[in-house]
Amino acid sequence: MHLSVWHQLRYRYDQPVVLNPHTVYLYPRTYPYQRLQHYDLQIDPVPSKVVRNVDVEGNVQQIIYFAGPTDHLTITTETTVDSEPFNSLDFVLFPFDTQHVPFEYASDLQPLLAQYLVRDSITQAVEVWARQIAGDVSWQTVPFLLALSDTIRQFVYVVREEGAPLPPEQTLRDRCGSCRDYTTLYMAACRSLGLAARFVSGYLFGSAQQQHQLHAWAEVYLPGAGWRGFDPTENTVVVNKHIFLASSAHAELTAPVSGTFTGRANSTLEADVKIKGSGEC
Repeated sequence: MHLSVWHQLRYRYDQPVVLNPHTVYLYPRTYPYQRLQHYDLQIDPVPSKVVRNVDVEGNVQQIIYFAGPTDHLTITTETTVDSEPFNSLDFVLFPFDTQHVPFEYASDLQPLLAQYLVRDSITQAVEVWARQIAGDVSWQTVPFLLALSDTIRQFVYVVREEGAPLPPEQTLRDRCGSCRDYTTLYMAACRSLGLAARFVSGYLFGSAQQQHQLHAWAEVYLPGAGWRGFDPTENTVVVNKHIFLASSAHAELTAPVSGTFTGRANSTLEADVKIKGSGEC
């Protein structure tokens, strides 16, 4: 299947400003079943320099430098990927004692996964809730991950185009939120039972709810399977209709565009996303 994405962000300033360097996470990551075929980045005003590199968590990071004042900034990307069907649950958890939660990762993995196990957003209410769900599926790892997604999917979805994810306990208490709120709660529940989890930003094809905006979901590190995606907003495992842009232990580090400007202007932002698919799904 071919997936094509057109994504544009338009910033307007009510008086001229000088743009400081901006960091952009809009370049797809490559997975075994998903290959980048075309990528184009257009920036207005034309930057003085664009540096493309790989950040500390393996994401493609683009740093944009500007010269001179401007009253606008428009960033447009066009992306095409080939995405093959695959079974995200086709794996065997090994060592076998990891088939039940909670468990501990092998000693050689623990330093590498430490940042994805941080418990700073886990409250007692979140941990009790996660343990109730795990208990209902006999503490089995994969059934817990699926049941957790199914439980969150029953919350009321709310569109929030701006702002950081809400604290996990607030999303749990209110039983509502956006995809990034759901993802952050999912991560906290996983981490409360010793499962390494990270935040993923990207696109989703085929969902009327998500097709015209960025999407978010979680990845969990499973021994014998590596990083596997779970989408609590859609209540599905991640397959070939998701396009990955960036992943991090911290949701705020996956922002599509971040940067500052020098000046006293007020700014506004408009964003559009269009996704098309062709070929076999």
